[in-house]
Amino acid sequence: MCGIVGKIYFNRNRQVDREILQKMTDALRHRGPDDEGLYLKGNVGLGFRRLSIIDLSPAGHQPMSNEDGSVWIIFNGEIYNYLALKPELQKRGHVFKSNTDTETVIHLYEEYGVECLKHLRGMFAFAIWDEKKEQLFLARDRVGKKPLKYFVGKDFLVFGSELKSFFLDPEVPKEIDYEAIHHYLTFQYVPHPRTGFTGIQKLKPGSFLTLSLKSQQPKIVCQRYWKLDFSKKLHLTSAEWQVEILKKLEESVKMRLISDVPLGAFLSGGVDSSAVVAFMARNSSKPVKTFSIGFKESKFNELKYAKKLVQMYGCDHTEFIVEPKALEILPKLVYHYEEPFADSSALPTYYVAKLTKKFVTVALNGDGGDENFAGYPWYKVHKFTQYYSLIPKFAQQAILYSTKLFHRIIRSNFSARALRFASGVGETSQTRYLRYLAYFHPDENKLLFRQNFLERINPNDLMGVLAKYFNEAKNFDPIDQALYVDINSYLPDDLLVKVDIATMANSLEARSPFLDHKFMEFTAKIPSRLKIQQGEKKYLLKKALVGIVPQENLYRQKMGFTVPISSWFKNEMNSYIKERLLSKNSFVSLLANIDYVEKLIFEHTHSQINNANKLWALLTLELWYQTFFKK
Repeated sequence: MCGIVGKIYFNRNRQVDREILQKMTDALRHRGPDDEGLYLKGNVGLGFRRLSIIDLSPAGHQPMSNEDGSVWIIFNGEIYNYLALKPELQKRGHVFKSNTDTETVIHLYEEYGVECLKHLRGMFAFAIWDEKKEQLFLARDRVGKKPLKYFVGKDFLVFGSELKSFFLDPEVPKEIDYEAIHHYLTFQYVPHPRTGFTGIQKLKPGSFLTLSLKSQQPKIVCQRYWKLDFSKKLHLTSAEWQVEILKKLEESVKMRLISDVPLGAFLSGGVDSSAVVAFMARNSSKPVKTFSIGFKESKFNELKYAKKLVQMYGCDHTEFIVEPKALEILPKLVYHYEEPFADSSALPTYYVAKLTKKFVTVALNGDGGDENFAGYPWYKVHKFTQYYSLIPKFAQQAILYSTKLFHRIIRSNFSARALRFASGVGETSQTRYLRYLAYFHPDENKLLFRQNFLERINPNDLMGVLAKYFNEAKNFDPIDQALYVDINSYLPDDLLVKVDIATMANSLEARSPFLDHKFMEFTAKIPSRLKIQQGEKKYLLKKALVGIVPQENLYRQKMGFTVPISSWFKNEMNSYIKERLLSKNSFVSLLANIDYVEKLIFEHTHSQINNANKLWALLTLELWYQTFFKK
């Protein structure tokens, strides 16, 4: 893992400032504390920070070039099949000076140009400057495990792993994108390509960008090179599927055990992380180092399940308890995440990464299991709505009326969820889906937002975020539709951001076997009826893992990597959120009706309604503004 940054002027007579480029590179030190390097040649500048994982020798130094110095690369990530690609490239006359995967990418580019992406199996974000073609080539891996952001100015382009670099360049403006704030308060993250800052974009997952300076006018092209296809199903028996799942998952895990530094795993005790650790143990000569995070609140503590797997495979296990005082690091987390980001599980993820880094430099995890095998609770709800929508409209209206009355009397989380579901009378599938997932649903906008903020945004723009993916998946069945949407939105913009930032803030590399693109293409061929069956989510995966993962780990209630913020906001942190959110000088007060925010806090504190996620989103937004605009 590493950090990359670069700047290119369209005017060949302008020169990149070395001092500024150095500062931009230094800002990424946490992503790569082991080495640094710059490439400066007139109007082109590339900066690099290295976290040494493969070939720890000086031969792995970047920026790295081909044999004649005409092609230069800065690379963040890991290519797991690089050793298989290398012999063919050597046959074609390419000379290697290192044992790095980075050099393999250079020579693949020389052979295939942008088509080199088809040969890569792994996670990556890289930039290649081709001096002869006068072309910049930026690329991001298929599902978006590694970040890559960019800004196009009047006569230049800046790109990098993190925005911290951008803001050290005086030519890059720092302005709030209010439409992105609207999206953030709906989804808990900023959907790509937005970042929360006007004009600065995320390169989409599975996409590349080329900037050509050969012609009189600079030419920028963005193109998608991969997307998952759920339309081609295989017809195997359940037993045959189980055999194939285990075989392909083990292959994916084994590929991710290649490392020249100590390696371990995050272990929550859930199905996915347990499966990864089980296959690591089967393919390791030493006990696998595992790391878990827990809470004093038993409802949120998964440590007992992690210990069951540890006992089964004799892992070398370390665990840590997170307490409410952990919120003291929240401003630091906001700085690292740099975009508005409200997934509270970033907190324990940061802590488990910090703990893990004390012992290893690479950690495998179970990310992607839910997206491959339909593990989230809303998938069942989404499937049910297909049948609910067949009920006559007058009957749906009657159910809605009854639910409103029920919620008015009971005022509980259950009644609130029932009302949210019943409110989707006559809505399209994507509108319903947004209703289930939204923190602040569009219905709440008039209550939450001030008029001046409503005038800055386009309320209908929210639907466009999901509609394009629903449209691409229109011929898939309901479960595959939902999986496709999440793989293109929630996964890259929330889950993968959470893990990348939390781990790289601690100079730790995270690897995700379930997100191997070959494995994902395989699971997309599994009929969705085998993913959810008899009300059991991840049905087929769990059946396959019987005897490999403890029964209690397979068939327990899904907890997710959740944080007891509901309890904290009622107790230890109650005065903190009031102080931050209800101040007349707060950023939130400029956007939101303070009376409504105060009602959310009161309701959360004195009733059974859980507004913790909404309050967390407002709190982290306030801290984001204070961090990047007030100081």
